[in-house]
Parts: sequence; structure tokens; C-alpha cells
Amino acid sequence: MTSERFNPATADTKWQRAWDEAESFRADSASSKPKSYVLEMFPYPSGRIHVGHVRNYTMGDVLARYKRMTGHEVLHPMGWDAFGMPAENAAMEKGVHPGGWTRANIAHMKSQLKRLGFALDWSREFATCDPEYYGHEQALFLKLYEAGLVYRKESEVNWDPVDMTVLANEQVIDGKGWRSGAAIERRKLSQWFLKITQFAEELLEGLGALDQWPDKVLLMQENWIGKSKGLQFSFDLSNGDSLPVYTTRPDTIFGATFVAVAPDHPVAQGVAAMNCDAARFIEQVKRGGTTAAELETAEKLGFDTGIGAKHPFTGAYLPVFIANFVLMDYGTGAIMAVPGHDQRDFEFATKYGLPIPRVVAARADEAGEPFAGEAESGEGILVNSEFLDGMSVEDAKQEVIRRLEAQGRGEGRTVWRLRDWGVSRQRYWGTPIPFIHCAVCGIVPVPEDQLPVVLPEDVDFKTPGNPLERHPTWKYTTCPSCGGAATRETDTLDTFVDSSWYFLRFASQPADKPFDKEEVARWLPVEQYIGGIEHAILHLLYARFWTRALNHIGMIDFAEPFASLFTQGMVTHETYSRRADGREVWFGPEEVERSGNGATLKADGAAVTIGKVVKMSKSKKNVVDPDAMVDRYGADAVRWFMLSDSPPERDLPWSEAGIEGCGRFVQRLWRLASATPSMEGEGDKSLARLTHRTIAGVAADVEALAFNKAVAKIYEFVGAIDRAAPGPDRAEALRLLPRLISPMMPHLAESLHAAMGGAGLVAESAWPDVDPAMLVEDEVTIAVQVKGKLRDTLTVAKGLPGPELEALALASDKVQRSLDGAQVRKVIVVPDRLVNIVA
Repeated sequence: MTSERFNPATADTKWQRAWDEAESFRADSASSKPKSYVLEMFPYPSGRIHVGHVRNYTMGDVLARYKRMTGHEVLHPMGWDAFGMPAENAAMEKGVHPGGWTRANIAHMKSQLKRLGFALDWSREFATCDPEYYGHEQALFLKLYEAGLVYRKESEVNWDPVDMTVLANEQVIDGKGWRSGAAIERRKLSQWFLKITQFAEELLEGLGALDQWPDKVLLMQENWIGKSKGLQFSFDLSNGDSLPVYTTRPDTIFGATFVAVAPDHPVAQGVAAMNCDAARFIEQVKRGGTTAAELETAEKLGFDTGIGAKHPFTGAYLPVFIANFVLMDYGTGAIMAVPGHDQRDFEFATKYGLPIPRVVAARADEAGEPFAGEAESGEGILVNSEFLDGMSVEDAKQEVIRRLEAQGRGEGRTVWRLRDWGVSRQRYWGTPIPFIHCAVCGIVPVPEDQLPVVLPEDVDFKTPGNPLERHPTWKYTTCPSCGGAATRETDTLDTFVDSSWYFLRFASQPADKPFDKEEVARWLPVEQYIGGIEHAILHLLYARFWTRALNHIGMIDFAEPFASLFTQGMVTHETYSRRADGREVWFGPEEVERSGNGATLKADGAAVTIGKVVKMSKSKKNVVDPDAMVDRYGADAVRWFMLSDSPPERDLPWSEAGIEGCGRFVQRLWRLASATPSMEGEGDKSLARLTHRTIAGVAADVEALAFNKAVAKIYEFVGAIDRAAPGPDRAEALRLLPRLISPMMPHLAESLHAAMGGAGLVAESAWPDVDPAMLVEDEVTIAVQVKGKLRDTLTVAKGLPGPELEALALASDKVQRSLDGAQVRKVIVVPDRLVNIVA
């Protein structure tokens, strides 16, 4: 047995250099091997990787290494999602250029990733801020424009007056910008849009074929696309106008007691022009939240316009309110409110003292039942609804639609929650939108031979706003159509565009076009995509849209980008804090000394409060530096910890004791396997069987991304080797061990392989073969009980006849000592399981 400890610092560097020199992980598109494309969502270069990154990339790395060992040509690339506001904010705060800040971060994060030994094809690396990348993106954008999938129109937007840019609804929190904290204004601006709604039906139907995506992600996308069937009809208003509304529940029309319009609806704006109180109310509403989730939970507020809406069947006039929970961009921006069967309407009606009738009940005799403090979903039969009484909900829907269509006052319609994607951003650090504004020719696309439109380097961030808008030279150009003076488009693309096609560029990187159609077809769709659930909607939906759009214009022959999707859990850690000056002050794990159930601050020895185990975040400082862990325990121990214990789809609580245990296991493997195994001794059939079961089981678990189960099998296998007597089966188990652990602990695997005298690199070797015969159990363990208590076990041939089992059990010394001369009255034999002796 070796007396030396495994030295991760030396081994990690040695084998990483060997892999690089051998180009072990460089993908060959021309290879005849079956292709496997493994991809983790590429990172934003914020400056440092965190342990959440490490978990994500370790999972992908294990699969990529395993696929390579099982005879696949593997594409496992890495790049950088490099555009965005953080770099621009750093430029403003620190007086640096966004490009310099970004590239310095990339260099540091790349060195961190390389330290962990990830099997990445770095030859395909790019950053989305490279002109070579975004120039091709501009070309793709123009092709979509030619296909009618890009357009420009004036629209109302969330405007951040400090960051001086448009924000998506999701970036407005409590009426304030998510970064600046400034009160958001609603403005009308001319914006560029991608026509994602043209693919709404395809995107929805396509979800049905994604059987290797998590159900929760499919549901989130389905809800975001938001297809609903219902009725659009118009109320006649008391002021002589008509008001179109859309409802998915026309069956509840007799339960309508008021009508509500969005604050930016023409009816609301018309009232505000004549009524100062209405105008003030609308301004108050615009300062509140704008997301659907915020409006769902916010207090329901309304302003009575004084206008009445005539009910199409009863003729009664319903009050028309301006309401904060109605969205202009869904349906018609106006709703028929049925408070008995819609919770938002219920809360509003309760607040303003409006009637809440029941029009759906479980049975007819419950028509007069009051509501128990909240709306009911409306399942059952129609009541209090004149000609609809007694009908089912579905029949009532069809009847209302039929009658209003017959009267020419409405029609059944399908509407979508999904809206076209506004991609304009008023900032510098993004892909320039490749259009030119000419006073004579209008908006003109930049000719393809003038791409890329490259961002200018000489920009000034001292003044808030988009530096491109005030640049003294870059902005000004000539019109490609008439040759006259013109200006460039100064908006840049939403960074979600950059990540909507990057997986294509990884697969194919010609200089003269975004990608080669035939080469991309060899790799795509991505076999396994791995990333956080936070990207379940926007990134994944936009990537699916771009793929379908490029398929639509004939650039690719497939419609879905990712065959299989896995969303890993987060890495969590308890928090440490202390109240000071009326606020909570947070401390990092490295600043705290844990002792028993308490903790103290190393700096002053005073107690700190141990908080909940939550997602690691910079704000709470409960982050663990992966560099420090690699320095202390080595890359393989960190990788092993990321795969252990928790199922990969669940959160992984970081534990100092856990990482220490992984470090000890690395040393245990080194001591066990680096010593020369003895071939002397008898064979161990049970170990031989376990060896082949472990090879097959670990393979199946890795294929299923059940990494914690694979880890558990290796623990069991190592324990069995440790206990086994010297001999050929133990020696064979040790010989195979480096390849078994190679996907998880590649540096240790190479070191063990070399110590055993193995040739070549484990990273380039094949996965161990399985002998199917060794997976068939031909022996069983029989429990032997005396008077109901276990007294011995017997390992016998499977299917051994009952009389022979009985004879073996009675011959056992342990059984005889337990009987102590007592007469055996009965022997009960359960074949292949149990012998029970009754005395």
C-alpha cells in the first residue's frame, strides 16, 4: 500500500495539461461516430463562477465524458453570454469600458472552469460581444426581416428614467426599475419587434413532442403562451360608444355586475381627458406593479367612469370602472366582470360594494347559496341565468356564443396571452440593430456586405442614457439606397436574442455565414441541455421561436433546439447575520466560526444569528468560493460533492462536513487502488458479479442523470473491494475502477490508471464492458429462522429444492446451538427466501 497521499494540486494541473495537449475533447464534425451534443446554458461573465455553476457544469461534464467513453463523438462547448446591463453599469460606476470589464471577467472565469477539469471543446469558444458573433446575428435578424418576421411600431413601454432604457414587465418591481430603483414611467416609443405570435400555435403544439422536458417547464410555457377560447362581443355604452370585451367564460354572462377597462384603454383615456380625478387615478395605477403576478396579488383599485354598459340579454346597465388589474395587452383591454366566479372580480366587487350573484352551482337547489368569502371556480350547472338554467358549463358557453353570433353582436374567438417580442434596448452594450434611417428612403436595412455594424470603442458613460445616441461620428452614415445623409439605428438588441441561437454557432462556425446547414444537422437538436428553472420561460421560449423561424425560412431542417432538458436544483447555504444600526448585516461562511448549534464572528468573537438554508446569493453573502474549495480539497472532491446525496433536480445544501468527507473518499480511493493488487488467492464470485452490476448500474444512472444514485453504487462497490480478500476478482475490480470513476473524478482516475501501469489516457478509453451472464443472479441468500428469530443465512444455488434447503438449514451449527436439543416440530420452506424451523 502506498504511504503517499494523493496530491490534487499536482495531479489536477498535470492531467489538464495532458488533455489539452492531446486535444481529447475537441469535437470532429466529420467523424463517423454517433453524435452527442451536451450543452449547459452558457454563463454571463460576471467575474467569478459560483458553486451553482460548478454543479451545473459538473453534471454536463459527467454525461459528456461518459458519452465519449461509450463511443460517441461528443460536442461539449463553452462560451459567454457577454452583452447586458451589468457591464454598462460597471462602466458607469467604475469608469471602465464594458468590453474591457467583460473580457477580464471572461479570462478569470475561464481559468476557474479549467481548474475543475471540465471536458470542454475550447476551440469553439466565443463571446456574444465578439463582432464575429453578433455580425452573424445581425445577418440572421435581416433574414427574418426579409421574411416578414421583424417589424417596427410605436408602443407603450416601461421607461427607466435613470438607466434610460426600456424594461420588460418582469423587470419592474413595485413600480420601480429592478436595477436603478427609479419610479418607472410609461412612454410611447418606436420599437423593433419579432413576430413570435405567428408561431404561437406551433410553439404550443410543439410542447407535446418534448417528452424529455420536465412537466413543470412545459406547463410554464403553455401558460405563458396562454391559448384560450371564448367570446368577443361588444357592450353598448350609455355615451353612445361600444366597448368590445373578450371572455373565456361566456356561460357566466348573467353573473356580470360591472365592466372594467385598463388604465391605458381609449375609454379610460377619454374619461381622463375630461376628469382630473380619473387622470390622477391612472397616474397612481401606472406607478404600481406591471407584471401579471403583481397585479394578481395587489389591492384591487378602481375608478367609476360614470358610464354604463348595457347587458346584451337583460338590458340592465352595468357600471364601467377603470381598474388596475386589467391589462391592455390581453384580449381587448376590457373585461366583463363576474365576481361570483373570478377571484379578482370578487375582491373588487367586495371593496366597492357591488353585487355578487351566483350563476353556477353544483345543483339547482344551491342557486341561493352565499359565497364563503371568495369566488368559486364555476364548475357545475347554470343557475339564475334565464335560458341557460340547468345547462352544463360547456353547453352554456356554446349557447351564448350561438345567440350573440346570430344577433351579429359577437363571435367565438381564440386569443393568446403571448405578445410579439419587443427587442429594442436603449443601451450601448448590445448587438447594434442593423438598420439605417434616411429622410428620403425611410428605414433601410444595412447591406450584408457592410456587416457587422461594429460598436464604437470611444464611448462616454458620464452622461446617463445610450452613448450611441449622442456619439459624434458612429451614428452618422450614408443611406445605402440613395447615398444621402442618414443615421444609424441606435437601439441594440435584447440580450435574449444572443442566447436564442448560440447553440447553432457552437455546432458550426464558418467565417462567411452564421452556420452551415449540413454541419448543424449533424449535431442538432442538442441531445441534452442543462440549466436553471429560472430560464424555463423566456430563454427557452425564445430559443424555440428562433429555431422555428430559421426552419421557416429554410436555414435549418429541424424545429426544436433541445431534445432533452434538465433543470438542476440550486446549491444552498445557511445565512449568518447580525442587527446593527437598525439593519441586517450579513457575513460570509469564511468570516464565521461554527460551534455546535451556534456561530460567532471570527473578527470579534461575538455571536451571529444562523438563518435559514437558502439559495446562495451575494446579497446575503452565503456564497462559497469554489476556488478556495479546489485549493483545499482538489477538483475531484468538489465535483464528487456536487454529485452526491441530493438528487440533481433538487437543491443541494452546502456542507463543510460533506466536502471534507468527499476529500477523505478521494484519499481512500488512492490508498486502495494505487497499491499493486495481488492475483494470489481464490476467486470471489460475489465481487465479480458486483463489479459487472456496478458497471451496468452506473451507466444507467448517468444516462438517466441520476448522478447521486451512481455515486451510491460506487460507494458500495469500493466498500466491497475494501472488504474482499486478495485474488483475481479483486484485482480485476481495481483495474476497472479508474474507468468507472473517470466521468466524476477524472484527475484521480488518470492518476490511478498511471499508477497501475496503464497506457494512454482514461479520458480517451472505452467504458468497461459488461458480461450479461454476470448480471443474472444464480445464487440467493436464504434467511434461516428458529422460533421466528434469525439465526443464520445460507448462500445457495438459486432454485435449490425445499428438502435440500431444509437439510442445509438443520446442519447449520448456529441453528443447532439455537435449538439446544429441542425437538423440531415443523420446518417451513419459502423457496429462494426463507427456512423457518419451529421447535
